[in-house]
Amino acid sequence: MDEKITLLFDKIKAAKHCVALSGAGVSTLSGIRDFRGKNGLYKEFDASKMFDIDYFEVDPTYYYKTAGEFIYNADEYPASIVHTCLARLEAKGWLKAVITQNIDFLHQKGGSKRVIEVHGSPATHYCLHCAGVRVPFEEAAAIVKKGGFPKCPKCGKILKPAITFFGEMLPAQAMREANEEASSCDLMLVLGTSLTVHPAAGIPETALRSGAELVIINNMPTPLDRNAVLKFDELAPVCEALQGMSKT
Repeated sequence: MDEKITLLFDKIKAAKHCVALSGAGVSTLSGIRDFRGKNGLYKEFDASKMFDIDYFEVDPTYYYKTAGEFIYNADEYPASIVHTCLARLEAKGWLKAVITQNIDFLHQKGGSKRVIEVHGSPATHYCLHCAGVRVPFEEAAAIVKKGGFPKCPKCGKILKPAITFFGEMLPAQAMREANEEASSCDLMLVLGTSLTVHPAAGIPETALRSGAELVIINNMPTPLDRNAVLKFDELAPVCEALQGMSKT
């Protein structure tokens, strides 16, 4: 067994309050493309349009045509070893929460109970113009899968998912909970994120200021690598080992 992984496992077990922060790199193991990686979505589609609130108001169909592939087909993607490993650690009482930048429900599918979605969620779709209009994910997804767009029953305009687009504030309640977890933790696992998108990328900095140790597992460098007590490049083998060790 790799000594570094054994050390990580011991740190997780010994921590009084361990939390995880996950990014798009976690979902790539389930077959979902990340955004900024070598073969990321932003290499193929215009990042300034896909999740931009101003462009959504001009042409909301662009979001559905580009992001729809992985958001509205979420049921086709399996939870990965990372998702199930985190759920296992939570079930053992060693992991208190998963803070995620992802919008694909895979942590929940993997079995995690305490998931804080700091970039919002497509669980609800709403009208930017009519108050009180709310459509659940299942209803919106059924329409998108047929090539359509979910529309407001009042004004007929295309609905927006409750995902945080560029130009919007992150969900206040989720950010409060995330910062509370970061301030309370003594160990934070940073998984599959380049830590380049703020303010979510500042969450590990909050943990560091509160005296927590940082473990980073990511296949690209991050701005906080020098602050990490442990650094790994590959998620799958680390999580496979942790999940196996947690069963003993």
